[in-house]
Amino acid sequence: MQENLPISLDRAVCNCFALRQAARHVTQIYDRHLAKEGLRSTQYSVLLNLSRLDRISINELAKALVMDRTTLGRAIRPLQRDGLLTIGAGEDGRTRSLSLTPAGEARLNSAAAKWRDAQAEFEAAFGADEAAELRTTLRRVIAAT
Repeated sequence: MQENLPISLDRAVCNCFALRQAARHVTQIYDRHLAKEGLRSTQYSVLLNLSRLDRISINELAKALVMDRTTLGRAIRPLQRDGLLTIGAGEDGRTRSLSLTPAGEARLNSAAAKWRDAQAEFEAAFGADEAAELRTTLRRVIAAT
């Protein structure tokens, strides 16, 4: 039956399927570790980027994270509710900017150890050199599209 499928539906050769499946697997590792700090991997990424890019617009952050603005909105709501970031006026009346709060900085700092644990788990299973090579390849994928 599989020979009748269009090639785009054949998961053995579909780049999108393979990348998404791998991403879900790796995300589960990081989410399991970061849950001990009350964060998901997407939220950790938001906090980390805000610590580096303070007072950034929601659209700019979504672009930096290669994330849909709506998905980013769902990720930041609990962070705002928990007082880890603030949403304020942007450079003009139409935009909103995000800033990390002191509580957000503290949560990010305490979650960093859990992130390192997740990183170590992945690299132990996959190989540190292979993980570094994978990151390089994935950055090329992002740059090429």
